[in-house]
Amino acid sequence: MELWERYFGGAELPIAFFYADDSGQTEPARGGGCVICDLEAVRQGTNLSFDVETVGCGGGKRYLGFVQELRPGFAYFLSCGTETMEGERYKKTPELVREIMQAQPPFKAPGRYVLFKRWDRLDEGDEPAVVVFFAHGDVLSGLFTLANFGAEDLNAVVTPFGSGCASIVYHPYHELQSEDPRAVLGMFDVSARPCVEAKALTFAVPWFKFRQMVDDMEESFLITRSWERVRARIGQG
Repeated sequence: MELWERYFGGAELPIAFFYADDSGQTEPARGGGCVICDLEAVRQGTNLSFDVETVGCGGGKRYLGFVQELRPGFAYFLSCGTETMEGERYKKTPELVREIMQAQPPFKAPGRYVLFKRWDRLDEGDEPAVVVFFAHGDVLSGLFTLANFGAEDLNAVVTPFGSGCASIVYHPYHELQSEDPRAVLGMFDVSARPCVEAKALTFAVPWFKFRQMVDDMEESFLITRSWERVRARIGQG
């Protein structure tokens, strides 16, 4: 918290999630809609838990690991549609959808619930899996550069195609399996965009990567005059 205020003062605190078999001191998500829309309450300080019943979207259920199947006709839903179903037209053909889904195998949630908390609402016993920032350009610039500070790979930050919840849960959670996990830039999902402010994107960081970034803060560019000029604008809108 001290480092965040020092180098990103005025910026929104991140949220974190982890899986558990007990919902703990959280409120159940209202359900029936988009996970990203529900997370607005978490960003405001409410601890929320989701399970298979409170995730309203079929894609959300899959990308949070609560179901492994896709809705019937999903390849057409994401692309051109059918005579009886309007397509989202996010992919040119159903064949392309099937190909990308082959590269995104389902996973089973390791707990009955997935719990989301804002950083200042975490308890001592919580073990975050991924830390998620909802941020605008200047903050994203800092997070992106910090994620690359100690990285050999030019792709220390990736932007895989996927839904809003895939970009903050599915993709960064799978990065936990890597010896060198990458951060995930997201919230390009047109369907989920109305749930966030116009300038916001997400930056999701697997826990191990996040700890490295925190450890690097005070020897990185954040202590330079270049960042001081950028930092002065954070929180001004």
